[in-house]
Amino acid sequence: MKKDKVLIIGAGLCGTLLAIRMAQKGHEVILCEKRPDMRKADISAGRSINLALSNRGLKALRMIGLEQKVLEECIPMKGRMIHTQEGDLRFSSYSGREGEHINSVPRGGLNITLLDQAEKFENITLHFNQICTKVDLDNATATFKDYQTGEEQTIEAAVILGTDGAGSSVRKSMEQNAKFNAQISQEFLSHGYKELNIPPGENDSFQIEKNALHIWPRGSYMVIALPNLDGSFTVTAFFPMTGNNGFDQLDTKEKVRSFFEEHFPDLVPFVPALEEDYFSNPVGKLGTIKCYPWQANGKVLLLGDAAHAIVPFYGQGMNASFEDVVVFDALYDEYQGDWSKLLPAYEEVRKTDADAIAELALDNFHEMQDHVADPIFVKKRQLEMQLEQQFPEYYSKYSMVTFNENLSYRQAKELGRRQDELLMEICSKTDLETLDLEVVLQQVAELSAS
Repeated sequence: MKKDKVLIIGAGLCGTLLAIRMAQKGHEVILCEKRPDMRKADISAGRSINLALSNRGLKALRMIGLEQKVLEECIPMKGRMIHTQEGDLRFSSYSGREGEHINSVPRGGLNITLLDQAEKFENITLHFNQICTKVDLDNATATFKDYQTGEEQTIEAAVILGTDGAGSSVRKSMEQNAKFNAQISQEFLSHGYKELNIPPGENDSFQIEKNALHIWPRGSYMVIALPNLDGSFTVTAFFPMTGNNGFDQLDTKEKVRSFFEEHFPDLVPFVPALEEDYFSNPVGKLGTIKCYPWQANGKVLLLGDAAHAIVPFYGQGMNASFEDVVVFDALYDEYQGDWSKLLPAYEEVRKTDADAIAELALDNFHEMQDHVADPIFVKKRQLEMQLEQQFPEYYSKYSMVTFNENLSYRQAKELGRRQDELLMEICSKTDLETLDLEVVLQQVAELSAS
């Protein structure tokens, strides 16, 4: 098999993982990134939402031999810790099966681990501060301008893989080429996000429960917190961008303090730098990007957020991008590295799954905002836990997405939604104590067969 030159544009999580895998296949890989080397410069800028690493992402890391190393940098989160307005706590497990959990991992730390691994390969060349100004879709060449020197260079390769995020330059080149009739939709939520911080306690202790994803659901307002290895928590506030108590209205220290003390009174004591964090860190946007096509001429392909950016509320953005690489790798083997067949096949196989997880992520946004505190929803989660404990073959919708990496996102969405509808109906009419779980399982099985 001929080992072609592969150009990957974007050295974030997806791009660096992909570079490692292509290098393992024996290709000469050039990996270009517009930002500085994050190992030498702090570029988080208050946008370092922690990531929830789950089975699909772990499968990708296992493929390149980094699973155990990355897990050493993670903190297991066994469920959601719900903080009510009154300050009460309610823990809801992610799974009824023993040992299933998601993992909190800092985005920057994970990216650095991947970059360090990529640098070990002699057949990977890393270039930073290189902004892509043009991609020639017919000839598989890309032109870059160096941020520091202003110098330009054009790189030719057998294939160009665009993993340069939601603002992808590669995707823009496809949009601007009338030949491809590119279609793109960008839908932004009316909400944005802002990062805060819970510092470690004495002796780097955790001030709130370590092994949980914490949620303060307040309808239109929501705060979450994920643990870090140093005892701190990365806190993210999701508020409306505008309107009553939106980010545009909370514009003074007094307003911010008053709002948090009213709506999140049990959180305030743990965020001593509330006002400083709030006004130091920017407001980030939350949006979904869908586009088509993903490939051009069997020579250029979009992967990760460049093809399918989603909102973060299922914890699947990174996992979906990592799974992109797993799917790409399997098709690479099937088509023996024939890019002209591989790229169209990848687009056809992966597009429906990307659309499915985008829809599920939006569903979960509304669920986390409000439904986690709804009595019927709480009862449904209890029923799902009982079913998973007694019948390990049963998977809730959440578990299908998060813990069953052998089920596609499309299958998880379709079956999961039908299950949710059935279980919500059962829970609205029946006490859990009187339910025959085997009967419920049979009803679910009939849904799966239909």
